[in-house]
Amino acid sequence: MKKAAIYCRISTLNHGQSVDLQLNDLRRLAEQRGFQIVKEYSDQGQSGAKNSRPALDAMLADARRGKFQTLLIWKLDRLGRSTSHLIQLLEEFRAWGVELVSFSEGLDFTTTSGKLFYTLISAFAEFERDCTRERVRAGLRAARAKGTRLGRPRILVNAAQIASLRAQGGSWAEISARTGVSKGTAQRAVRGLPKNLPEKAPVNALFVASPSALPVCP
Repeated sequence: MKKAAIYCRISTLNHGQSVDLQLNDLRRLAEQRGFQIVKEYSDQGQSGAKNSRPALDAMLADARRGKFQTLLIWKLDRLGRSTSHLIQLLEEFRAWGVELVSFSEGLDFTTTSGKLFYTLISAFAEFERDCTRERVRAGLRAARAKGTRLGRPRILVNAAQIASLRAQGGSWAEISARTGVSKGTAQRAVRGLPKNLPEKAPVNALFVASPSALPVCP
């Protein structure tokens, strides 16, 4: 007997709503199909706009561990927050060897037609990702052609000043407030200074802060 799990969700607890309707339909479906229900997961009062929900996260963790081979849901929108999110979940289920059955839509990814439907929506999803990547590349090429500098702007930091303030007993928080740079940038600037820094270091010793810290520039 194939092991199955049930996942249900309702968005609100108002007006006496509950997951009972979904659970009853899915339990009957499991009985008709001869599935052994190993666990039921219910998110109550959880918006479908959320990627992460308590019961959903627990169900995905168990699916990853191979605790069941079939997932029964009442409707596709009970599971995924969007088409892209749903396709992501379907891809994960396939990688974990979990098949999906949706009661309301009559979708059964354990059948040949269901697997064909999954292949089609996966192809459309890949096409959309390729289009998105190409739009990003085209935008970057256009920006470079115009001479636009990509990435975060570099910041010139007076490393000698920071070292002097530190030598005078200034805390990193005080130095950060006084120089207008973050604590991490200030610390990297000081680490980049020569080990044997002269007592009167040149005030124009600069540290270039960028996504990847560069050495001190005299």
